[in-house]
Amino acid sequence: MGFTGIMNIEKRGTILALLLLVTMISGCASMAIPGDADCATRFLECIEEPQQVELPTYQKLRQLPPAKVQPVVAVYKFDDLTGQRLASAGGASFSTAVTQGAKSILIDALKAAGSDTNPKGTWFRVVERGLGLDNLVRERQIIRSTRDSYATKETPAEGVQPLLFAGIILEGGIVGYDSNIETGGNGARYLGIGSSNQYRRDSVVISLRAVSVLTGEVILNVQTYKTILSVSMGGDVFKFLDMDTKLLELESGVTENESVTWAVRSAIEAGVFALIEQGDERGFWKINYPKVDNAAHTADSSSKPNSNSTTITTNVVVD
Repeated sequence: MGFTGIMNIEKRGTILALLLLVTMISGCASMAIPGDADCATRFLECIEEPQQVELPTYQKLRQLPPAKVQPVVAVYKFDDLTGQRLASAGGASFSTAVTQGAKSILIDALKAAGSDTNPKGTWFRVVERGLGLDNLVRERQIIRSTRDSYATKETPAEGVQPLLFAGIILEGGIVGYDSNIETGGNGARYLGIGSSNQYRRDSVVISLRAVSVLTGEVILNVQTYKTILSVSMGGDVFKFLDMDTKLLELESGVTENESVTWAVRSAIEAGVFALIEQGDERGFWKINYPKVDNAAHTADSSSKPNSNSTTITTNVVVD
């Protein structure tokens, strides 16, 4: 191969490297915060506004038919039972692998169930227990003390309304977190220009059970499983230019990790939904989804062509 051929190859390599450089730069510029049109011009200055998290499982919970009689439930503890620590390249880490706020997520899921279809509230009536109960008792003592201080013979002090007791206690926790269940990737390189992508799959397991307060029997028990996906993509250039006198080296990439907290929340919401369905199957409560009364619909269709009759009745049995 002559000198001209070598120069043509070098020119083509230079053009390819410059094209890849432009592609990477444009890709970095497009890595903007969703919803902000100006982020492309001020990439590092963009600040994402807080948003309310509504996962698909959350929407499914909200659309449950309402309960005619709401079960009263209590949640004392719903902890991380995995004992897993966050992976660290430098050694041991004191940070846990999963969220420690699973109890708050569970209470939020219980209060969200049926909230879109029930004008009176949600599927469950949740009472405060655990550490919050101490604060509640102290506040009630303050109320009694204040009322007693202002009481007279003509206007005696009013008592404090008794606390609502629960018929069901919900127990359980995060029982499993497994990392690197599945890993993989692929890549290619040609004339010093290459790209690659990798992925990793983790999992989290939630256990939720319902215990009867009167008998102590575990009446319902469900477990849910959620995968956590991490993806990494990147490209690089390592090429000598101008007859091996100049070196072009470029690297760019992006990694996206699914939120572990969101995965735990999704698993808990799916567990609450499964618990309601299991209670319906075993007769502890009854879910009657909306049904159209054909007779009533036919009778009303003459005067109101677009009307229909919908009846929802739900019976809840609590020991």
